[in-house]
Amino acid sequence: MVRATVHDVARAAGVSLATIDRVLNRRGGVRAATIEKVEQAISRLDYRRDSAAAMLAKQHEYRLAFVIPTGVNTFLSNLAAEVRRLADVSRADRVSIAIVEVPPFDGEALADALKQLETQSLTGAAVVATDNSTVRQAIDRLVAQGVCVVTLVSDVPASKRAHYIGIDNSAAGRTAASLMGRFLRGEKGRVAIVAGSMLLRDHAERRFGFEQVLRTEFPDLVPLPVVEGLDNAAVAEEALGAQLDRYADIVGVYSLGAGNRGVIAALRKRGLAGKICVIAHELTAHSRAALNDGVFAAILNQDPGHEARSAIRILRALADGVAIDPGQERIRIDIYLRDNLP
Repeated sequence: MVRATVHDVARAAGVSLATIDRVLNRRGGVRAATIEKVEQAISRLDYRRDSAAAMLAKQHEYRLAFVIPTGVNTFLSNLAAEVRRLADVSRADRVSIAIVEVPPFDGEALADALKQLETQSLTGAAVVATDNSTVRQAIDRLVAQGVCVVTLVSDVPASKRAHYIGIDNSAAGRTAASLMGRFLRGEKGRVAIVAGSMLLRDHAERRFGFEQVLRTEFPDLVPLPVVEGLDNAAVAEEALGAQLDRYADIVGVYSLGAGNRGVIAALRKRGLAGKICVIAHELTAHSRAALNDGVFAAILNQDPGHEARSAIRILRALADGVAIDPGQERIRIDIYLRDNLP
């Protein structure tokens, strides 16, 4: 069977080779009806692009941007470090990577940063995003410019982003509740929940999954209203401390954001370290020490290196119009106890 070529697709769709090139490379300037005709012709002819040959012919360079919040969030700092490392080793593959830093929890600043990317002739962008209308619109404008956009760590599913790279956060919350319920089997009391910000979809989904399992499977464990630590140790310590001082029957804490240092400080200050079951997220130097010391019972982790590598692979695949391997790109929820720390 003779393999279909771009010339065959152009003839079948009744458009020029230039138009085919724009559709295949997701560049702007093509009407929706024309894109649909091209995609129908591709499907009808079972056209499969030879991405390696196309790249060699055009001496193609992938220009990628990672938009990552700054601040004291150790996990995001580790993610940025992984991206910088990969930027060095990816140059040989004609991949250019820039990191764009934005303030945490600031949707307007994020939207402004995405707007600036519209003028930079990017191949793709990976965005750690706040989920609000301003950010959604900024992502959609970037996509309209022909830029492949994926969300990283925290999703914006109502936008036109092409892919989400990160753990299933609802499942992570459910897992945290299942662990806590088993650790506290037979006990009754309240459970404090410390988030970074409920503006982040990953935090909202973790809370939802956590409360869902507590209420249905462990009704003796009553979740308290979530407190927001804004990924700031001092804020998290004060917010959790106020709940610990108010409720003497708190038996568990779910730290679902980056406020772990504040959680540790609040517990130690009151002599409660090791006496309350704490489930936290992300394996960092501070959370590792807390797990070793018995302050934390378990840590749910996602691999920032895997996420950074996955973002680069997926953005390249989207740019080349080739398939993505779901198994390779699925980000696992790792569960660490003191006994299995790497």
